[in-house]
Amino acid sequence: MVVLAAIAELFGGNAGTEELEAFYPIRPDCLADIPKTRFRPRVGKTLSARRWHAAFSEDGHLDIEKVLRRIQRGGIHPSIKGFVWEFLLGCFDPNSTFDDRNQLREQRRERYAMWKTECQNMVPVIGSGKYITRPIITDDGQPIEGEDCHVTSAVSDNKKVAHWMLFLHQIGLDVFRTDRALVFYEDEANQAKLWDILAIYSWVDDDIGYVQGMNDICSPMVILLENEADAFWCFEHAMRRLRENFRCSTSSIGVQSQLGILSQVIKTVDPKLHQHLEDLDGGEYLFAFRMLMVLFRREFSFVDALYLWEVMWAMEYNPNIFLLYEQPDAALDSNSTQTLHAKELKRYGKFQRKNLQNGHTDKNCALSVFLVASVLETKNRQILKDAKGLDDVVTILGEITGNLDAKKACQNALKIQDKYLKKAKKS
Repeated sequence: MVVLAAIAELFGGNAGTEELEAFYPIRPDCLADIPKTRFRPRVGKTLSARRWHAAFSEDGHLDIEKVLRRIQRGGIHPSIKGFVWEFLLGCFDPNSTFDDRNQLREQRRERYAMWKTECQNMVPVIGSGKYITRPIITDDGQPIEGEDCHVTSAVSDNKKVAHWMLFLHQIGLDVFRTDRALVFYEDEANQAKLWDILAIYSWVDDDIGYVQGMNDICSPMVILLENEADAFWCFEHAMRRLRENFRCSTSSIGVQSQLGILSQVIKTVDPKLHQHLEDLDGGEYLFAFRMLMVLFRREFSFVDALYLWEVMWAMEYNPNIFLLYEQPDAALDSNSTQTLHAKELKRYGKFQRKNLQNGHTDKNCALSVFLVASVLETKNRQILKDAKGLDDVVTILGEITGNLDAKKACQNALKIQDKYLKKAKKS
């Protein structure tokens, strides 16, 4: 009874609030400016450290079904959040052992160290605990004098290097603005850690490079995982899901495919609202660009955004995600409903399970799309009544910042998914 009381005290009421503040302290001068946090760790619902450790077998196999069930009910306790995210994002296989994962972790750390050394040889400020916010080369690849980054020779003959260096100061400017309300980023070394990861990622994935908004996705990984290489790989796996959202050109934006799905969903579940948006010249749903790009980071407090992400990832979870990333040929049939029995389906998240049961496999049809749809549905009457132009729609949707319940939003998103799949099946 004493233990139960202690746990209840830890998770309940003001104690839960104080504990969250201890994990993610806010600068005193920013307290009045940040959205209200609604998430609280709750005993019996939130995945606790004790439940997490109990979900592993003696040699390290993880009972992912049990873990998903708990996360979908109440999120993850801050003390274990980073480690759980590594599984949700497919960094590790639940069927692996402790030894398997330790070996893989060391291999990844070595690979990251190699990439970091490669980048450091070109721009020595990387890994120094500092970062840059001013250009270090000219547009034609010449070093800019006076910058202490020691770029000593022209790079105009190497387009990859020149393109990478041209964006390093922009990464720095975005890093400077990232999560400024958090005490964590008062330390320049922590800002530099975020900059290093983004700089190295943009070098490794030069097809996408760096796009504004990646800083908002990466920041929580830097805070949750102390080891820089581990934080990099967690971010890299998150980007495997999101990278196409950041693929932009002069003629298209990365989230265009998802905006198209959103349009289709609203047209199916709420044709009246869709027609009204069309009449306002908003049928392309560009007003939802930011929500999809950075997964609602601007609409929620830091804590609530993390809670939303982990619930989303748990609901979208595919137990074959590790194989899909590491051994794609071995996972070709992983999404075939014909080979999945009821017991196997339980190892999938709620959202993914429903898609499989309905034969719906469009990768652009992410839970985030249905989350935006649920937001639009909550504002349905107001948009139909008051929106006379797209600016009005943007203003109305802006009112959700700090006033949206992440858990209810996910529940409503699942209801809209169910409604959409049923109507789509009939048509």
